[in-house]
This record gives sequence, structure tokens and C-alpha cells, in this order.
Amino acid sequence: MKVADKFMSFISGNKPEKCKLIVSSHNYEYTPSCEDLANLVARIQAVGADIVKVATTAKDIVDVSRMFQVMVHCQVPMIGLVMSEKGLMSRVLAPKFGGYLTFGILNAAKTSASGQPTVEELLNIYHIRHIGPDTKVLGLIANPVKQSKSPILHNKCLQSVGYNAVYLPLLGDNLATFLKTYSSPDFSGFSCSLPFKVDAVTCCDEHDPVAKSIGAINTIIRRPDGKLVGYNTDYIGAISAIEDGIGGPGSKDAAISPLAGRLIVVVGAGGAGKAIAYGAKEKGARVVVANRTYEKAVSLASAIGGQALRLADLETFRPEEGMILANATSLGMYPNTDGTPISKKALSFYDMVFDAVYAPKVTRLLREAEDCGVKVVSGVEMFIRQAIGQFEHFTGGIEAPESLMREIAAKYT
Repeated sequence: MKVADKFMSFISGNKPEKCKLIVSSHNYEYTPSCEDLANLVARIQAVGADIVKVATTAKDIVDVSRMFQVMVHCQVPMIGLVMSEKGLMSRVLAPKFGGYLTFGILNAAKTSASGQPTVEELLNIYHIRHIGPDTKVLGLIANPVKQSKSPILHNKCLQSVGYNAVYLPLLGDNLATFLKTYSSPDFSGFSCSLPFKVDAVTCCDEHDPVAKSIGAINTIIRRPDGKLVGYNTDYIGAISAIEDGIGGPGSKDAAISPLAGRLIVVVGAGGAGKAIAYGAKEKGARVVVANRTYEKAVSLASAIGGQALRLADLETFRPEEGMILANATSLGMYPNTDGTPISKKALSFYDMVFDAVYAPKVTRLLREAEDCGVKVVSGVEMFIRQAIGQFEHFTGGIEAPESLMREIAAKYT
């Protein structure tokens, strides 16, 4: 932008006939207001640009909305990109909002700006050549979000059934602000993960009764009238995985759950912990909740008629044989893979250990439990099963391709 005037003077306004001039402006600090962006576009155009390029930086994911607003109303070809991981959607959704082009890198190890996807991701995961004005936007809002395999799984499944939508990783800071900013009907559904599952309850206009009882939501659907409806598919995914782990194949069809009468220790009192504790209680299990913040353990345990423990108490807690442990915290999740909620010695108290963490597939918790001869159930099972429910909510009831989901999970987790 600063040298554009000099360049135009240098060529005396005589561009080669088939040449197009791109004039760009980069802001490595922030994303200006819509008004300032529009004025910048006008100044660039006035220089003589055939194509306007503006690159800014996202401090928050909502900053990208301002670029979309300016780009969709621009009267000249425009490239509008927002840098950083929080700006990724600007690159993937460029075709939806009228972007002239977008950028992808050939090698993930060689980026020229933060938040750039690879060409392979743009083509084979996000299916960017098929994104247009009518494409629905779905995504996982979480913090962190980079480790999630949900974008790979959902995009490939959406493509397999021919549903016109793209599913994005959305690195957010505030769920309510995000939902208010991206309020278009085209932003039609979201998965919610750490730390937003409990916040999602107050953000939704309506709730599935089960989700309301649990007090945590992992799926938000925006109806055509704009109302946000919250669901919870975590509890079905986790509990059915634990049941099958206890009773073997077919146990989920049994008249009485294999969890009935069993003692299950749920570690964590956040969204996933609430889902597992509630689901286990519904199946007739006796539930103990352990949490780093004891008051939260007490609150959840009281709500379901269970017992509360301090996290440190797990090291000596052994009231009976045959207990089940369910980790519903982020301990052990990528990139902090050394984390575990309980010592290897204390794991020997349990008959089975379930870990809601699925990245990595085999966490330190599961590895040490197996070393102790304890049966384990990976979070991959919960991941697949909760995703089946989400997919059907996202698509208005299209049956989820479970076999494809399992194939993708086996390859990428």
C-alpha cells in the first residue's frame, strides 16, 4: 500500500493489457472496525488496484466477522484474510463471502503467516472448491481446539452424504459473544468443548430436557427462526462406551445396564463430568465425584445424590472391589500428554478405567491402567458415539455414516 503510488507513477499508468494489479495492506496488530476497513479498501482502489488485498490480525475470533462484512459488500475483487489461528475461518470461508482467492501452504512446517491451512487441508478436508454462498457453517468452538479431530471426521462425513456444509475448528474466548456475532442462519450448528459446555446452557434459548438436567451442552443448533437449542450427546457416547466395556458387545441392548449397582468414580465436575455422572446415575450406578475444586465436586454430587471427594483423596479411596474410574478432565490431553488424574499405584483399585480424552488415543492414564492389568476404554469410543448424535442434529436427521466415522477415527486418532 505504501509503495503503490510510486509503482503506479513508475509505470505511468501503463499496465500490460492482460496484467492485473493487486495492492495489499497488512496489519499485524489487530483488525480495524468495519468503517476503517471500508475506508482502507476505498484508498487501495483509488490507487488503481484491480484487486484489493487486506490482511489483518485476529485478537478474537469475532474479529473475522468485520472482514466478512466488508468483503461481501465490496464492489471490486477483494482478498480479505485474517491472520492467526483465530482467523482461520477467513481463509476457509473466503468463497462463501465473495473472496477473490485464498491462500494455502504446501508444507505445514513452512508458514508465511500464522493460521494458514495447507492446500491439502483446503481441498481434501474443507472441500473448498464446493463452498459457496449457500454453504452452511458448522464447527467446534473450544479453547484449545487445534488438537481436535472433529473437523476431519465431520467434514468427510458431510461430504459422503452430500450435505452442503463445512465444519471448522473455532478457537474462541467467549461463547456468548461468538454466538451473538455469528448470528446468521448460515451459522447453523456448533459443537462445544472445553471450557464452554456449561456456559452453553445460559447461551441457548431452549434445551433438550436431558441436557437441561445435566447442566451441560455439547451441541448447539440454530433453528431457522434464529433460536438456539442445546443438546447433550456426551452422556450417550460415554455411558454406552462404558457399558460395552463392562459387559462386552451387545450390553447396551440389555434390559438392565451393566452399570446398575456398580460404583463409578467420575474425575472432573465440568461439562463432560456432569454428563457422565448424570448418565451413570440414570443407569443405576452409585456415583462418586472427585474434582480439584472440592466445592464443584460437592455441587455435582449433591445434584445426583452421589458422594464428593477431593482429587487428592483418590490415592487412598478404596471402599470396595470392582470400581470403575472415568476421567472427564483434560489431564493427559495433547499437548500435555504427561498429565494424569491419579497415580499408577491407585489404579490397581479399579476393574475398569475410561478416559474421555481421545487425543492421544492411548493416554498416560490408560497406558498405566493396562500395565496394572485393568480393563480400559478409550475416549475414541465416546468421540465417535457423541459425534453420531451431533451429526444427526446438524443435518436435520440424516443418518450418520458410523462405519465411515470409525474408519476415520482409526486413521486420524
